[in-house]
Amino acid sequence: MERVSLNDLDAVLAIARRASFRAAAIDLGMSTTALSNAIGKLEANLGVRLFNRTTRSVSLTDAGRLFVEHVAPALGEVQGALEVVRAQRDQPSGMLRINAAAFAAREIIGPLVLEFLRRYPQMQVDLVTEGRLVDIVADGFDLGVRVADLVPSDMISLSLGRPQRYAVVASAAYLAARGTPRLPADLQRHSCVRVRLPDGALFRWRFANGNSAQQIDVQGPITLDEASLARTAVMAGVGLGYFMEQDVREDIAAGRLVRVLDDWTPPLPGLCLYYAGRRNPSAGMTAFLALAREVAEQACREGT
Repeated sequence: MERVSLNDLDAVLAIARRASFRAAAIDLGMSTTALSNAIGKLEANLGVRLFNRTTRSVSLTDAGRLFVEHVAPALGEVQGALEVVRAQRDQPSGMLRINAAAFAAREIIGPLVLEFLRRYPQMQVDLVTEGRLVDIVADGFDLGVRVADLVPSDMISLSLGRPQRYAVVASAAYLAARGTPRLPADLQRHSCVRVRLPDGALFRWRFANGNSAQQIDVQGPITLDEASLARTAVMAGVGLGYFMEQDVREDIAAGRLVRVLDDWTPPLPGLCLYYAGRRNPSAGMTAFLALAREVAEQACREGT
């Protein structure tokens, strides 16, 4: 038996409702001949007649009445489900799952994520932070946020417009007691707050100035695996720390921390939002990407 289409079911219900092939054909936007042929093919497929036809009237057979009694409620549920899905296309609602590095999440939470939720109160965002780079498709995420050079080549990326920088900082008290490093090599004589990466390796501090680039395996009394804990240790005068600039920008501006080796931490590739290509993105996804472009354009204007 051939598969029955939703159009065939709609046709049966329209004829039963109007008791006329001609009126049903007008409702369905098709010719009477095409409708008659479709019903004839369906009846042949089912092996039963659904309608009694005369030149004056059309009525359901017993099999036709049984068919309509069962099909009408089920088709109503199917149509309702289709409308719910179409509404997702037109009105942003539902859940967006985003995977980001912790520092990237801190960068986008205010201007992008919270603003998105204010604009679209029917949306929800599940923002997961982790240091390792994951396969966002395999792990069920809609979007990822990483530094540009870490975005997988098979993903569509959208620059968020603001370059990233590292910052080496210390408390004023520490620098007064131990002196200020002028070159990365000077760090070998200083206490530093070390950071452990998610894979267990110790993060090496990276520096560049012109054609000179180097990585330093710093030493210090404490090793941590979370930026906020490292910041607390540096604020307490334990030693120098190496952070994403946005994580300590306010502390530097307020004088709580002092930046050193500034000319050795040039701008790096900025953050990118990335995602797999989709032919029919949800309204929520489309709205989030549109807002991300707004945020990127604003960041570019502020940077010029």
